[in-house]
Amino acid sequence: MIALGCDHGGYELMQEVKKHLEERGLEYRDFGCNGPESVDYPVYGKKVAQAVQSGECENGILICGTGIGISITANKFKGIRAALCTDCFTAEATRLHNNANILAMGGRVVGPGLALKIVDTFLDTPFSNDERHIRRINMIED
Repeated sequence: MIALGCDHGGYELMQEVKKHLEERGLEYRDFGCNGPESVDYPVYGKKVAQAVQSGECENGILICGTGIGISITANKFKGIRAALCTDCFTAEATRLHNNANILAMGGRVVGPGLALKIVDTFLDTPFSNDERHIRRINMIED
């Protein structure tokens, strides 16, 4: 299960992401927001981070205007590694090396075509399980 959350700046792009996930047959839980009206991104960043942290959802996708604020919010939670990605290379690298469990994107930064490719790359790339990456992740958690 994938936890989804966005603010008003990411609302339109999140609708595209949800449609794409449905086309791929992937289950998700939508934590909001529910429209383009102005809302506070920390509310939705926290909900998604808590769902991933608790194990309710395996990973998450967060979108705000830039992706910055909502990723900062999610990263306040122990065990969460939210990565702001603007291209497929960073999405692949953060899964391989950091075992990121939340993808963050900026709805005002990336267009839907690229965003959906980033989503696919993030979701389809497994963690490398290399000892050096495990060691570094453990250092983050300490």
